[in-house]
Amino acid sequence: MGYHGFSALVEHNGYRVLVDTGTDGKVLINNMRELGVEPDSIDALFLTHGHYDHTGGMAELLKVRREPLDVYAHPGIFARRIALKPKRMEIGIPFTREELESLGAVFHLSEKPHEFLPGFISPGEIERRTWDRTVGYLVEDGKEIRDPIRDDVALIIDLGESIAVITGCGHSGILNIARYTIETARKPIKTLIGGFHLRGAPELLLDEVVKGIKELGVETLHAGHCTGIDEYAYLKAHFGSAEPLHVGKVIEI
Repeated sequence: MGYHGFSALVEHNGYRVLVDTGTDGKVLINNMRELGVEPDSIDALFLTHGHYDHTGGMAELLKVRREPLDVYAHPGIFARRIALKPKRMEIGIPFTREELESLGAVFHLSEKPHEFLPGFISPGEIERRTWDRTVGYLVEDGKEIRDPIRDDVALIIDLGESIAVITGCGHSGILNIARYTIETARKPIKTLIGGFHLRGAPELLLDEVVKGIKELGVETLHAGHCTGIDEYAYLKAHFGSAEPLHVGKVIEI
């Protein structure tokens, strides 16, 4: 069942880690069932950032499990977030921390790099040396301030000689993410998977992305979600080794 949002299941070293939960819990559970994935077979949940379209399925997932679930993320995920266009709306996690903990979530929040399961690494907060792709506003003390989305992280999967990197939206900037994960793991990137938040990006920025990921030695791209259809086509045409993401897609590395 296709739906706006992002969620990916990673199977590696005998573990199953779910990356994000999409927007709607019923869609998430339906697709897990169709793919033969038992909710209790998930060893951990990794959240790339605290937006509703990456966390909206959390409550439903916790409700259908029999055991608590370890959740790894940045400490900033529970900030209150809003969008002002096309209308004012809440875009943060649609549940409180207390609600999720009452359903069995066990949060492990850190802004530092750490390996939380064998072969599964959080780089922590991404160092930003060039442009990022942030959206929305934070609400603090009744005031609206631009949201830097400091909690936007990525999952590093250690493949031995190289790494795979899964981004949720790439709000930190896909080049910042690629560079920082390479430095954190001290290994080259075999593939970048996820949303790159390039929808609406000017051609000069897309050229910079293509040039940058080539210089960093990234081998392949699997792009979807907020990447943008035209922008994906540009990456495919100018980078070459790129595939689109779609619901139910299986990637073997």
